[in-house]
Amino acid sequence: MHMDINFARSVLTLVLLVVFIGIVAWAWSGKRRQAFDAAARLPFDDEPESGNRHQGRS
Repeated sequence: MHMDINFARSVLTLVLLVVFIGIVAWAWSGKRRQAFDAAARLPFDDEPESGNRHQGRS
C-alpha cells in the first residue's frame, strides 16, 4: 500500500482527536477534583489572613 500525504494527515488528525478526548476525560474525571480544587486555591494561599493587605503603607 502506498501511503500518501493525505492518508498520513488523516491518521494524525485521528490520533490527535483521541488524545484531545483523553485529556478532556482526564480533566473532568471525579478522581481529579480534589487536586484541581487545591491547585485553584494556590494563588490565594499567600494572601495575609487579615483583610487589610496594605497595612502600614502610605
